[in-house]
Amino acid sequence: MDKWQKYIDEARKNKKRKSSRKSGKGVERSLSWFLDKGPQKKGGYPKKRRPNFRRKKFNNISAPPGAPGGLEEEVEPESFEKQTTLNEKFWKGDDDRLCPKVSRRLMAIVDDFIEGLDVPVEIEDIRFTGSLANYNWSKYSDVDLHIVVDFAKIDEDIELVKSYFDAARMRWNDVHNIKIYGYEVELYVENVGDVHRSSGIYSVSNNMWIEEPDPNDVEIDIAAARKKSDNIHTQVNLIHKIVDAEKYDSALRAIKRLKQKIRRMRSAGLTSSKQEFSPENIAFKILRREQVLQKLSDLKLTAYDQKMSFKENKKEV
Repeated sequence: MDKWQKYIDEARKNKKRKSSRKSGKGVERSLSWFLDKGPQKKGGYPKKRRPNFRRKKFNNISAPPGAPGGLEEEVEPESFEKQTTLNEKFWKGDDDRLCPKVSRRLMAIVDDFIEGLDVPVEIEDIRFTGSLANYNWSKYSDVDLHIVVDFAKIDEDIELVKSYFDAARMRWNDVHNIKIYGYEVELYVENVGDVHRSSGIYSVSNNMWIEEPDPNDVEIDIAAARKKSDNIHTQVNLIHKIVDAEKYDSALRAIKRLKQKIRRMRSAGLTSSKQEFSPENIAFKILRREQVLQKLSDLKLTAYDQKMSFKENKKEV
């Protein structure tokens, strides 16, 4: 608890210095020292090579929506098709209960994650959701494992607790590469009462469906999803050209607007009647699967770093 109190104090000091709570800068800075001292002996984020946006490989993906070489040719349509059954490696019996062996392993993973935290945490529920808990699973699916916690029991500052858990679970996901039957396990921590939009939610703790999926409700408009994803893909490549032209302020503004657009798009899809099967959410999955979202984040890092750098002046050497 001493470490948690230091974390709280440092985070609040930073928030006061920054004056704006919404920016999250103080929280991010206070997290930096925490992340370097986790329980993982082999921890720390792996260094990632910064992309070279002048490479031909990157420039080849600048096709506009519907053009040859765009996402319509790269994404496998069958990966979004409805399956006739749930994944039999995970679900057993006539009532489609989670395989006991899988259930025990998921709970063990959660226990190890919680044990590694510096804050005592009472787990309200452990939930399995996402495409592997539905009829749209494919080789690209993840094991979406949600840990439900009452944030208010940890600290009255809910925003700060959320930031803490976000950083902790991101670090866990980054350090570990756990796979069950070839599907990567992805950890999330959500607050009690948070609305999670999904037509397939299974309580691992209680061994029962919270929202049981219905195969008749699965209807995917892959063509509409591709149009949306291709449009965003084209905008990412336009931003790449702005970065290449060394107009870094313009690039950063464009990146911010595009990220907001992507968030609004997915939120609109998840809150619609089709939820995770909406064209908006499928478009988001296409962008993630094709590494377009990663490229956008890499562009942001490159634009910021270049903006803040001084170029060497040969006359001064």
